[in-house]
Parts: sequence; structure tokens; C-alpha cells
Amino acid sequence: MALAKNGAEIPLLPKTEQTLFTRENQKLILRAVFNVSTSIIGAGIMSVPATLKVLGVIPGFVLIILVALLVDISVEFMLRFTYRGESKTYAALMNESFGKIGSVAVQICIMITNLGCLIMYLIIIGDVLSGQGEHLGVLQEWFGIHWWNSRNFAILFIVLFVMLPLVLYRRIESLWLSSALAVLLAIVFVVICSVMAITAILKGQTVSPRMLPKMDDETSFFNLFTAVPVIVTAFTFHFNVHPIATELGKPAAMSSAVKISLVLCAAIYFSIGIFGYLLFGDSIMPDILVNFDKSSGTSAISSMLNVVVRLSYAFHLMLVFPLLNFSLRTNLDELVFPKKPFLATDTKRFVCLSLVLLAFSYVAAIFIPSIWYIFQFMGTTTGVCIAFIFPGAIALRDVHGISSRKDKIIAVIMIVQAVVTSFVTIATNIYNMSGNTP
Repeated sequence: MALAKNGAEIPLLPKTEQTLFTRENQKLILRAVFNVSTSIIGAGIMSVPATLKVLGVIPGFVLIILVALLVDISVEFMLRFTYRGESKTYAALMNESFGKIGSVAVQICIMITNLGCLIMYLIIIGDVLSGQGEHLGVLQEWFGIHWWNSRNFAILFIVLFVMLPLVLYRRIESLWLSSALAVLLAIVFVVICSVMAITAILKGQTVSPRMLPKMDDETSFFNLFTAVPVIVTAFTFHFNVHPIATELGKPAAMSSAVKISLVLCAAIYFSIGIFGYLLFGDSIMPDILVNFDKSSGTSAISSMLNVVVRLSYAFHLMLVFPLLNFSLRTNLDELVFPKKPFLATDTKRFVCLSLVLLAFSYVAAIFIPSIWYIFQFMGTTTGVCIAFIFPGAIALRDVHGISSRKDKIIAVIMIVQAVVTSFVTIATNIYNMSGNTP
């Protein structure tokens, strides 16, 4: 379909786009890849090794690829209906198909998901600086255990002097450079882990990871489902599809950026999963950074690498924080103050929302003991809604009459697998929490 004069109708994937790979478009796509990849990676990389411990290497690899493919399809549904209609946000896209109820539903899910991610970031940063349980943090290893490097105080310091200045930026367009640095830090993290794992293999210090899951009984089988929401949450970035796509302007460019980002992130996830599992085996923690304390280093070099790998990812999360906070704050403002002026133009409202969200994130990070619980909660509820159920429902509703029979079949499969997996995971978690685990 050709571009209409009013710009309302744009094809999703034009058969011919001769200028797609010009130098200018390559730069735009590269910037979009950084923002998309940063939105995806976030804290998800931390719990991937723990999922491989639960699933085994082969099922873990298959799950990562499967979720990445389904996410690509769901984003394609979103982009196709976005460019056919007039929506500029995810909420507006849902409003076109399901009215006010649809837009409010997606806003609530985005707020819960993003707020959960921000809480996870602070938990992980607290793990890095002040440790968790028997594992010491970087500050405690350097200076000993004191009140000023306790978990509560360390997170508070980061919130006030690092996070607060970052979240006060009002435009997402300026974040691509920080996103590029965040992706680079994530790659550095993976490279260091791989070097440490290969060194450990050469020294015979690793244990062969399980290729397949260990299933002793029926409970062990259902426990496999608890790993699924972790991977789903790790690939959920749909709340930033519209802001990033708006900057690109060209549907084919956004589609290319998403595919490149998914391949890159899938490679990063599996790499850290397998190397992290090789390094720590069944002692792997839900937050792998906790394993990189001084007890895991047997020499000065390995101890230094442990510090570098933890601090690099802590800095990565500090750079990702404003990207997710932007979407969270915007959706909260649109839901609570739908008739108010644009948020960036109202300094008082902008600052108040930013402070409230930071304060809530800090308090929650203090009282929630592990990121595994947040991953499972979001992955079984809001995560699957944002990533699969809502996009699938849009394709089935088909208000523009553009879904093919194949699209609708895929949408049904996507929704059914999301609902079934969520139901089994929630039931298994409730069963385990009731003390019935062996």
C-alpha cells in the first residue's frame, strides 16, 4: 500500500525500499538497535543462568529462541496496525481495537512491568554494592562491613545522587548514546564471564551442566514452567516500540532494528546463561552477580575480574533505568492526568511524579528479597499481556481488516500458550509457597 498524502497509511514491510540501507538509514537503525536492545536486556540477563539450571541447556536454548520468535511476531502485529491506523502509543493502539478499557489495561500492565523492572534494578545494584546473605558486596569487600555501606544506605545513595539526575531528562531521543554504552557494558559483562568460564574449563574447575532438566517427580516437572516467565520478562520491550518507531519514521527500518536486536539479545542471553552455569553450577543464584563475590576468585586477577563484572553491569542498569522510567512515568501521567498538558511542559507535575516513583521503587527494593519473585510475577501476569496477549488480541480483532488467516492462527496460538503457561506457573508457585515442595 502506498503512503497516503495525510500520512495515515504506511505499509509495514514494503517490498522495495531502495533507500533503506543508505548511510543515513543505517545510522537511524543503529540508534534504534541500541535503544531496543537496552530496553530488552535490562535485568533479564541476571536470571538467565538460573533458568538454565532449572530447564537444562538444550530446553533453555530452545525457550530463548522460541520466545524471541514470538516477540518478533507480536511486535510485527503492533507495527502493522499502528501504521495502518493513527495511533502513536501502545495505549492508543489498544484504544483503536478495544476502546477505553483496552487503553487502560495496557497502561496498567506497562506501569506494573516497568515499575517492577526499576525495583529489580535497585535490588541488583544493592546486591552488587552490599551483597546478599553470605555473599559480600563490592563496598564490603573493599572497606569492611559498616553502616554506611549497608544495603539500605547504598541503594538510597544511588537513588538520590545517580538515579534522580538521570530520570529528570525529559526527552527519550537523547538516550540513544547512553543506550549504546549500556549495550557495550552488557557485552563486556558477557565477555568477562566467558573468559572466566573458559579458564575454569581449562583448569578442570567446572562441572558439566545438565543438558536436560532433572525431573524426580511431578512437582519437578511443573517447576519447569517457573522459568518461562523469566525469559518472557527478559524479552519484553513492547512499551518502547512506539517511542522508538516514531523517531525512525520508516516501518521497514523499525522492523529491521527489532530483528537485529532480538538476535543480538538472544545471543547475549544464551552466552551468559551457559558461561554463568559453567562457572557456578547448581550454586547459581537468581541474581548471578551475587555469585561474583571474593569467594569465587582464587587469584588477584580473578578477584579483579569479579569486581569489574559486577560494577560494569551495575553501571549498565543505571543507564537503562531512565529508559524504562520514561515509559512508566508517561503512562502513569496519561492514566491519572488525561486532560493535563504534555508532561514535559509541566515542571511541577514532572518532578513530583519522578520523586514518587523513585521513592516507591526504593522502598520496594528494600523489602523484596529476590529478583526471581518479581520476574515470575511479571512474567506470568503483565509481561505476557504486553508481549503476547494484547498484540494477539489486536490481530484477532482486526479493526482494519488486514490480518490474514495465518496471522489469526498464530495469534490464537500465541494467546493460548501465554494463558496456559501463566496458569500452570502461578499454580506451581502457589503450591511451592504452601510448603509442599519436596
